Amino acid sequence: MTESGQDDNQDVITPIISVEPVMSSDELAQLRKTNIALESRNYELRETVRQLRLQAAATESERDQYKREAKRLKGDLEQYRTPPLVIGTIEALASDERVIVRSTTGPQFLSKVSETVDPKEIIPGRQCALHPQSFVLIEVLPNKYDTLISGMEVETAPNVSYADIGGLELQKTLLREAAELPLLKPDLFAKVGIEPPKGVLLVGPPGTGKTLLAKAVSHETNAAFIRVVGSELVQKYIGEGARLVRELFALARDKAPAIIFIDEIDAIGSSRSNDAYSAGDHEVNRTLMQLLSELDGFNTRGNVKIIAATNRMDILDQALLRPGRFDRIIEFPLPDEAGRAMILAIHTKNMHLAKSVSLEKIAAETPNMNGSELMAICVEAGMNAVRNGRTRVSGEDFAKAIEAVRKGRTEKIMPLPDGMYS
Repeated sequence: MTESGQDDNQDVITPIISVEPVMSSDELAQLRKTNIALESRNYELRETVRQLRLQAAATESERDQYKREAKRLKGDLEQYRTPPLVIGTIEALASDERVIVRSTTGPQFLSKVSETVDPKEIIPGRQCALHPQSFVLIEVLPNKYDTLISGMEVETAPNVSYADIGGLELQKTLLREAAELPLLKPDLFAKVGIEPPKGVLLVGPPGTGKTLLAKAVSHETNAAFIRVVGSELVQKYIGEGARLVRELFALARDKAPAIIFIDEIDAIGSSRSNDAYSAGDHEVNRTLMQLLSELDGFNTRGNVKIIAATNRMDILDQALLRPGRFDRIIEFPLPDEAGRAMILAIHTKNMHLAKSVSLEKIAAETPNMNGSELMAICVEAGMNAVRNGRTRVSGEDFAKAIEAVRKGRTEKIMPLPDGMYS
């Protein structure tokens, strides 16, 4: 049994496994290289995809920007195709939904009011915008004064003081009492119990110092000074002159205390008559009536004083001259001999005069001459000295200047002058 068991154990067959490589080392190395190349290519493709996605996002953003720009340009194009709005002035309220509007071209319209307009803004006298076809009131414009009116305000006061005006002492006192004192010391008039003068009219021949004295008022007072020439208020279209007058006084009320100086008021203040048959005459009359209404109307002027100047008082309308409009009329006569000497002293204060020059003698030799002619004499005397190469003005230069100015006043036909007047 023992032997038999030993024989059984000896009969067990142990298998022998032989492992042989499937790939050679060269093939395995080549496979590894291929794998590395594929991974590198995969990385490159992923990076390309990422860049393409970034470019696509940037392109979409740029496309959206171009769309917005195109939409804005289309809106601008539609706006350019829209006809301009018509500017008008609200005349009166016809009902809650209708107003009477006067266009700047002249005619009146009964217009509807857009629902977008605030009813509180619809005030007679305000400017508005109308649709060019239906004339519907689309917008009420803000209160803005005409550029012509805005340019009338004197920003920088002229460098002229009362000391620069020879003579006219009475006129200076009267004008200061009527124009300056009510603005500087209104309590004095309240204590006395009187109303200060509302307007002052300066009358006199040309060159006697009316405008010069108004410049001195502008220089001496702290009030706003608004200067207008009467002819500037005469306009072409119906109602435009009256509108300018309204805006002129409205500007003065906003700038109060203020002084309005109307030079050459006879341009719009001439007497009205039945002979005025042209459209221009009627328009001037409308402007005058608006001026009369502003001078003495229902709207209070407050601290606004009126100074007007003219050398043709004989043609002014009587409605302008009554008290309540121009309470004080100041006459500017031709200067007397003492006044002429003062004017000459003012104009020659910067000139180099010879000792032989006597201003009193020159004043005695220039009767009936106004301040402008005396200034012309001083300028012409200086020109005579310059012509001869001198810096000092002699009495002979003044004698020639007086003769030249006198000839320029009396002679109608003169040869070509060698100098300013001679």
